[in-house]
Amino acid sequence: MSGFSAHWLSLREGVDHRSRNRDLQAQVCTWLSQIHAPRLTDLGCGSGSNLRALAPLLPSGQMWRLVDADPVLLEAAQRLLGDWADEARRDGDSLHLVKSGKIIQVRFEQADLARDLEQVLDRATDLVTAAAFFDLVAAPWLKRFCDAVAARQLPFYTVLTYDGIEHWQPAHEADLDVLAAFHAHQATDKGFGPAAGPKATGIMEAAFKDAGYKVSLAQSPWQLEAERDEALIRALAEGAAQAVAETNRVVHTTLASWLEARRLAREVEIGHLDLFARP
Repeated sequence: MSGFSAHWLSLREGVDHRSRNRDLQAQVCTWLSQIHAPRLTDLGCGSGSNLRALAPLLPSGQMWRLVDADPVLLEAAQRLLGDWADEARRDGDSLHLVKSGKIIQVRFEQADLARDLEQVLDRATDLVTAAAFFDLVAAPWLKRFCDAVAARQLPFYTVLTYDGIEHWQPAHEADLDVLAAFHAHQATDKGFGPAAGPKATGIMEAAFKDAGYKVSLAQSPWQLEAERDEALIRALAEGAAQAVAETNRVVHTTLASWLEARRLAREVEIGHLDLFARP
Protein backbone atom coordinates (compact mmCIF):
# COMPACT_ATOMS: atom_id res chain seq x y z
CA MET A 1 0.00 0.00 0.00
CA SER A 2 1.33 3.44 -0.88
CA GLY A 3 0.20 6.92 -1.82
CA PHE A 4 -0.10 8.53 1.61
CA SER A 5 2.28 11.43 2.05
CA ALA A 6 3.87 12.53 5.31
CA HIS A 7 2.27 15.94 4.69
CA TRP A 8 -1.25 14.48 4.62
CA LEU A 9 -0.58 12.40 7.73
CA SER A 10 0.75 15.46 9.53
CA LEU A 11 -2.28 17.51 8.46
CA ARG A 12 -4.70 14.98 9.95
CA GLU A 13 -2.74 14.10 13.11
CA GLY A 14 -4.35 16.72 15.34
CA VAL A 15 -7.93 15.67 14.59
CA ASP A 16 -6.94 12.00 14.69
CA HIS A 17 -5.64 12.42 18.23
CA ARG A 18 -8.61 14.37 19.55
CA SER A 19 -11.13 12.02 17.87
CA ARG A 20 -9.92 8.76 19.41
CA ASN A 21 -12.57 7.37 21.75
CA ARG A 22 -11.33 8.12 25.25
CA ASP A 23 -13.30 5.39 27.06
CA LEU A 24 -12.02 2.64 24.80
CA GLN A 25 -8.50 4.07 24.94
CA ALA A 26 -8.68 3.95 28.74
CA GLN A 27 -9.61 0.26 28.59
CA VAL A 28 -6.54 -0.45 26.47
CA CYS A 29 -4.28 1.51 28.79
CA THR A 30 -5.66 -0.38 31.81
CA TRP A 31 -4.99 -3.67 30.02
CA LEU A 32 -1.38 -2.69 29.25
CA SER A 33 -0.73 -1.22 32.71
CA GLN A 34 -0.70 -4.78 34.06
CA ILE A 35 2.30 -5.64 31.86
CA HIS A 36 5.85 -4.66 32.75
CA ALA A 37 7.55 -2.98 29.77
CA PRO A 38 4.68 -3.57 27.32
CA ARG A 39 5.54 -4.44 23.73
CA LEU A 40 3.37 -2.98 20.95
CA THR A 41 3.32 -3.75 17.23
CA ASP A 42 1.91 -0.89 15.12
CA LEU A 43 0.84 -2.00 11.64
CA GLY A 44 0.79 0.49 8.78
CA CYS A 45 2.46 2.94 11.14
CA GLY A 46 2.85 5.79 8.64
CA SER A 47 4.73 8.64 10.29
CA GLY A 48 4.30 7.35 13.86
CA SER A 49 1.11 9.17 14.86
CA ASN A 50 -0.37 6.19 16.70
CA LEU A 51 2.66 6.01 18.97
CA ARG A 52 2.57 9.75 19.67
CA ALA A 53 -1.06 9.47 20.75
CA LEU A 54 -0.81 6.36 22.90
CA ALA A 55 2.71 6.25 24.33
CA PRO A 56 2.24 9.18 26.77
CA LEU A 57 -0.57 7.21 28.43
CA LEU A 58 1.43 4.01 28.98
CA PRO A 59 4.07 3.05 31.57
CA SER A 60 7.73 3.81 31.09
CA GLY A 61 9.84 1.13 29.48
CA GLN A 62 7.42 0.45 26.64
CA MET A 63 8.78 -1.06 23.43
CA TRP A 64 7.25 -0.35 20.04
CA ARG A 65 7.76 -2.01 16.67
CA LEU A 66 6.58 0.23 13.82
CA VAL A 67 5.79 -1.66 10.61
CA ASP A 68 5.10 -0.13 7.20
CA ALA A 69 5.75 -1.00 3.57
CA ASP A 70 6.82 2.54 2.67
CA PRO A 71 10.49 3.33 3.46
CA VAL A 72 9.84 7.06 3.02
CA LEU A 73 7.19 7.02 5.76
CA LEU A 74 9.41 4.94 8.04
CA GLU A 75 12.16 7.53 7.65
CA ALA A 76 9.64 10.30 8.35
CA ALA A 77 8.52 8.43 11.46
CA GLN A 78 12.08 8.26 12.77
CA ARG A 79 12.58 11.98 12.17
CA LEU A 80 9.26 13.10 13.62
CA LEU A 81 9.52 10.89 16.68
CA GLY A 82 12.98 12.24 17.34
CA ASP A 83 11.61 15.78 17.15
CA TRP A 84 8.63 14.88 19.36
CA ALA A 85 10.68 13.35 22.16
CA ASP A 86 12.50 15.31 24.84
CA GLU A 87 15.56 13.17 24.18
CA ALA A 88 16.32 10.86 21.26
CA ARG A 89 19.21 8.55 20.47
CA ARG A 90 19.60 6.36 17.40
CA ASP A 91 20.97 2.86 17.71
CA GLY A 92 21.03 1.15 14.32
CA ASP A 93 17.41 0.65 13.26
CA SER A 94 16.13 1.62 16.71
CA LEU A 95 15.33 4.85 18.50
CA HIS A 96 15.67 5.29 22.25
CA LEU A 97 13.31 8.09 23.31
CA VAL A 98 12.56 9.93 26.53
CA LYS A 99 9.22 11.76 26.65
CA SER A 100 7.94 13.40 29.84
CA GLY A 101 10.23 11.16 31.87
CA LYS A 102 9.09 7.96 30.14
CA ILE A 103 11.53 5.70 28.32
CA ILE A 104 10.27 4.47 24.94
CA GLN A 105 12.19 2.13 22.67
CA VAL A 106 11.17 2.07 19.01
CA ARG A 107 12.19 -0.31 16.24
CA PHE A 108 11.29 0.16 12.58
CA GLU A 109 10.49 -2.62 10.15
CA GLN A 110 9.72 -2.43 6.45
CA ALA A 111 7.33 -5.24 5.52
CA ASP A 112 4.64 -6.02 2.97
CA LEU A 113 1.67 -6.95 5.15
CA ALA A 114 -0.21 -8.37 2.17
CA ARG A 115 2.53 -10.98 1.88
CA ASP A 116 4.34 -11.18 5.23
CA LEU A 117 1.54 -10.76 7.80
CA GLU A 118 2.12 -14.00 9.68
CA GLN A 119 5.87 -13.45 9.92
CA VAL A 120 5.28 -9.97 11.33
CA LEU A 121 2.86 -11.32 13.96
CA ASP A 122 5.22 -14.13 14.92
CA ARG A 123 7.46 -11.63 16.73
CA ALA A 124 6.73 -11.31 20.46
CA THR A 125 4.24 -8.58 21.31
CA ASP A 126 1.67 -7.69 23.97
CA LEU A 127 -0.65 -5.69 21.70
CA VAL A 128 -1.24 -5.41 17.96
CA THR A 129 -2.46 -1.95 17.03
CA ALA A 130 -3.10 0.26 14.01
CA ALA A 131 -4.74 3.57 13.12
CA ALA A 132 -6.76 4.54 10.03
CA PHE A 133 -5.70 1.40 8.18
CA PHE A 134 -8.22 -1.42 7.96
CA ASP A 135 -10.82 0.22 5.70
CA LEU A 136 -8.13 0.14 3.00
CA VAL A 137 -7.65 -3.66 2.93
CA ALA A 138 -9.72 -6.47 1.43
CA ALA A 139 -12.28 -8.58 3.30
CA PRO A 140 -10.36 -11.89 2.76
CA TRP A 141 -7.19 -10.27 4.12
CA LEU A 142 -9.13 -8.96 7.13
CA LYS A 143 -10.33 -12.47 7.91
CA ARG A 144 -6.79 -13.79 7.49
CA PHE A 145 -5.54 -11.06 9.81
CA CYS A 146 -8.13 -11.77 12.53
CA ASP A 147 -7.45 -15.51 12.31
CA ALA A 148 -3.69 -14.91 12.64
CA VAL A 149 -4.12 -12.62 15.67
CA ALA A 150 -6.53 -15.03 17.35
CA ALA A 151 -4.29 -18.04 16.66
CA ARG A 152 -1.58 -16.26 18.67
CA GLN A 153 -4.06 -15.17 21.37
CA LEU A 154 -3.01 -11.52 21.01
CA PRO A 155 -5.06 -8.49 22.03
CA PHE A 156 -5.83 -6.05 19.25
CA TYR A 157 -6.67 -2.33 19.26
CA THR A 158 -7.39 -0.21 16.24
CA VAL A 159 -8.68 3.34 15.90
CA LEU A 160 -10.21 5.57 13.24
CA THR A 161 -11.50 2.97 10.80
CA TYR A 162 -13.79 4.81 8.37
CA ASP A 163 -17.47 3.84 8.75
CA GLY A 164 -18.94 5.57 5.69
CA ILE A 165 -20.87 8.31 7.51
CA GLU A 166 -20.25 11.88 6.31
CA HIS A 167 -22.07 15.15 6.98
CA TRP A 168 -20.92 18.38 5.33
CA GLN A 169 -22.49 21.73 6.26
CA PRO A 170 -24.05 23.46 4.52
CA ALA A 171 -25.59 20.61 2.53
CA HIS A 172 -25.13 20.34 -1.25
CA GLU A 173 -27.56 18.71 -3.66
CA ALA A 174 -24.86 16.33 -4.92
CA ASP A 175 -23.78 15.07 -1.48
CA LEU A 176 -25.39 11.62 -1.76
CA ASP A 177 -24.19 11.00 -5.31
CA VAL A 178 -20.65 12.10 -4.49
CA LEU A 179 -20.55 9.95 -1.35
CA ALA A 180 -21.75 6.89 -3.27
CA ALA A 181 -19.06 7.46 -5.90
CA PHE A 182 -16.43 7.95 -3.20
CA HIS A 183 -17.40 4.64 -1.60
CA ALA A 184 -17.14 2.96 -5.00
CA HIS A 185 -13.63 4.35 -5.40
CA GLN A 186 -12.68 3.30 -1.89
CA ALA A 187 -13.60 -0.29 -2.77
CA THR A 188 -10.82 -0.42 -5.37
CA ASP A 189 -7.59 -2.33 -4.77
CA LYS A 190 -5.14 -0.52 -2.44
CA GLY A 191 -2.62 -3.38 -2.57
CA PHE A 192 -4.62 -6.03 -0.66
CA GLY A 193 -7.46 -6.66 -3.10
CA PRO A 194 -10.79 -4.78 -3.30
CA ALA A 195 -10.93 -2.69 -0.11
CA ALA A 196 -13.58 -3.42 2.54
CA GLY A 197 -14.13 0.29 3.19
CA PRO A 198 -16.91 1.00 5.73
CA LYS A 199 -17.56 -2.74 6.16
CA ALA A 200 -14.13 -3.35 7.71
CA THR A 201 -15.01 -2.91 11.36
CA GLY A 202 -18.03 -5.19 11.11
CA ILE A 203 -15.91 -7.88 9.48
CA MET A 204 -13.32 -7.67 12.25
CA GLU A 205 -15.95 -7.63 15.00
CA ALA A 206 -17.59 -10.78 13.67
CA ALA A 207 -14.30 -12.62 13.12
CA PHE A 208 -12.99 -11.92 16.62
CA LYS A 209 -16.30 -12.87 18.24
CA ASP A 210 -16.25 -16.12 16.29
CA ALA A 211 -12.77 -16.72 17.74
CA GLY A 212 -14.12 -16.29 21.28
CA TYR A 213 -12.75 -12.80 21.85
CA LYS A 214 -14.41 -10.06 23.88
CA VAL A 215 -14.91 -7.15 21.46
CA SER A 216 -15.66 -3.51 22.31
CA LEU A 217 -16.61 -0.89 19.71
CA ALA A 218 -16.83 2.88 20.06
CA GLN A 219 -17.39 5.81 17.75
CA SER A 220 -14.53 8.20 16.99
CA PRO A 221 -15.84 10.69 14.43
CA TRP A 222 -13.86 13.59 13.09
CA GLN A 223 -15.64 16.83 14.01
CA LEU A 224 -14.12 19.54 11.83
CA GLU A 225 -14.77 23.28 12.03
CA ALA A 226 -13.66 25.80 9.42
CA GLU A 227 -12.09 28.20 11.92
CA ARG A 228 -9.81 25.48 13.30
CA ASP A 229 -9.52 22.93 10.48
CA GLU A 230 -9.71 24.93 7.25
CA ALA A 231 -6.61 23.39 5.65
CA LEU A 232 -7.73 19.85 6.44
CA ILE A 233 -11.27 20.48 5.16
CA ARG A 234 -9.89 21.79 1.86
CA ALA A 235 -7.50 18.85 1.49
CA LEU A 236 -10.27 16.39 2.35
CA ALA A 237 -12.63 17.92 -0.22
CA GLU A 238 -9.98 17.97 -2.94
CA GLY A 239 -8.93 14.39 -2.25
CA ALA A 240 -12.52 13.17 -2.32
CA ALA A 241 -13.24 15.05 -5.55
CA GLN A 242 -10.17 13.55 -7.21
CA ALA A 243 -11.24 10.05 -6.20
CA VAL A 244 -14.80 10.61 -7.39
CA ALA A 245 -13.59 11.99 -10.73
CA GLU A 246 -11.76 8.72 -11.36
CA THR A 247 -15.04 6.80 -11.11
CA ASN A 248 -16.84 8.83 -13.83
CA ARG A 249 -20.03 8.46 -11.76
CA VAL A 250 -20.66 12.18 -11.23
CA VAL A 251 -20.99 14.75 -14.02
CA HIS A 252 -17.93 17.00 -14.15
CA THR A 253 -19.84 20.26 -13.70
CA THR A 254 -21.75 18.83 -10.72
CA LEU A 255 -18.54 17.61 -9.10
CA ALA A 256 -16.88 21.00 -9.68
CA SER A 257 -19.82 22.73 -7.99
CA TRP A 258 -19.65 20.28 -5.08
CA LEU A 259 -15.91 20.83 -4.67
CA GLU A 260 -16.24 24.61 -4.71
CA ALA A 261 -18.84 24.43 -1.94
CA ARG A 262 -16.97 21.82 0.07
CA ARG A 263 -13.73 23.80 0.16
CA LEU A 264 -15.73 26.41 2.09
CA ALA A 265 -17.65 24.02 4.33
CA ARG A 266 -18.29 25.35 7.84
CA GLU A 267 -18.55 21.98 9.57
CA VAL A 268 -17.70 18.41 8.57
CA GLU A 269 -18.29 15.11 10.34
CA ILE A 270 -16.47 12.01 9.10
CA GLY A 271 -17.46 8.84 10.91
CA HIS A 272 -14.95 6.36 12.31
CA LEU A 273 -14.99 3.42 14.68
CA ASP A 274 -12.44 2.19 17.25
CA LEU A 275 -12.23 -1.49 18.21
CA PHE A 276 -10.58 -3.36 21.10
CA ALA A 277 -10.57 -7.16 20.94
CA ARG A 278 -8.97 -9.36 23.58
CA PRO A 279 -8.94 -13.10 24.27
